[in-house]
Amino acid sequence: MAEHKHGSMDIREHEKTFAGFIKFSIWTAAISIGILIFMALVNA
Repeated sequence: MAEHKHGSMDIREHEKTFAGFIKFSIWTAAISIGILIFMALVNA
């Protein structure tokens, strides 16, 4: 087994996946808040 060298792993794919997850989470939260506001206005 090769010796592990700290900081030598390529993490570009990990960073792109995490950025996509964050973008998806922000959109989901924004849409959810928008739906809640719409429901509150329609019911009022």
